[in-house]
Amino acid sequence: MSDTVFKPGDDVFTTTARGIVIDVRATPSGKWVFGVEDANGEVSYFTSTALRPAQG
Repeated sequence: MSDTVFKPGDDVFTTTARGIVIDVRATPSGKWVFGVEDANGEVSYFTSTALRPAQG
């Protein structure tokens, strides 16, 4: 199973809210984490498994 690829500007659902991907970084262990800004302007980082594409 491959990871879903997200890029800056993608509209996503996180485990807590809907937001926009604004940052993509690699961790020292080689995992990708995605910075997501929510409607309140708060940025949180998630792995791809915690994100789902928002539709509509």
